[in-house]
Amino acid sequence: MTIGWYVHHHGAGHRARMLATAPLVGDVKVLDSAGLPSDVADAPVDPTARGTLHWAPLHHGGARARMARIAAWIEAEQPTAMVVDVSVEVALLARLLGVPTVVVAQRGTRRDDPHRLAYRQAAAVVAPWSAESHLPGDLPFDEGVRFVGAISRFDGRAFGARPAGGDVLLLVGAGGHGLTWAHMEAAAAATPERTWHVAGGPAPVGPNLIDHGTGADVGELLDRCSVVVGTAGGNVVAEVAAARRPFVCLPQPRPFDEQRRQAAALSALGVAVTCDAWPSGQQWPGLLARAEAIEADGWGRLHDGSGASRFATVVREVAGCA
Repeated sequence: MTIGWYVHHHGAGHRARMLATAPLVGDVKVLDSAGLPSDVADAPVDPTARGTLHWAPLHHGGARARMARIAAWIEAEQPTAMVVDVSVEVALLARLLGVPTVVVAQRGTRRDDPHRLAYRQAAAVVAPWSAESHLPGDLPFDEGVRFVGAISRFDGRAFGARPAGGDVLLLVGAGGHGLTWAHMEAAAAATPERTWHVAGGPAPVGPNLIDHGTGADVGELLDRCSVVVGTAGGNVVAEVAAARRPFVCLPQPRPFDEQRRQAAALSALGVAVTCDAWPSGQQWPGLLARAEAIEADGWGRLHDGSGASRFATVVREVAGCA
């Protein structure tokens, strides 16, 4: 049995979940949106189909070619199930072609008509967070959603405890951010007793500011640092949770308020200090200390290291090979 897996290329979380889960599923064939024809349009015509879809512009050759390529791929691979992470239109196309879908949920207020349609048609909806950390009312419906817990590439890795007051990791997600060099320099200058390590940069280099770039060994940096400052993308949060590190969360603007709702969930769970805007320099000593005062065990309410296993079980059930 072949299981298809559509991975959206924006942000790192979609691919990270697939890489952690696919080996536990079996014969998985991956369709990466980065390799498909572009459906970007400068002046799209009725891209939402009068509010029923998210992106289906009329008379757009790239969009047509993209969906035709996906349909041809499904015909060639003959998957018994299709994991979609994430696209309303791809989920609907797979179902129209007779393939049961596992739709991956995302944080945010997603009660609009396209999300309702995509979630209702799915054979299963998987939320990569725990039921305990869920904010009721975000998804079109909560009944039947499989809350599997956060999934990280570092699940199963042992991280040593770090005393408060040590190095800081600034972890920037791949989905874009509004952090500037001036922000980073001011934070480092306000905490001269700490060394700041920036992953996902680029970042300026200073006396206590080190740029590790986009190819940083994030696992090693998580192990080295006492506290993490980061955006509120699903992948960043899952990695911090896996390492059980104190966290200062800086949500970035996203459709459906995805990162703001993620930050709200972390606040409600009591596992992170959250800030709506980049703090001023003088705020940093207190923010880092507040984050370090939070018990790390709280992360277990979001992430227990078995999320990928539970996700794989759902996929195999839908594919009929459980």
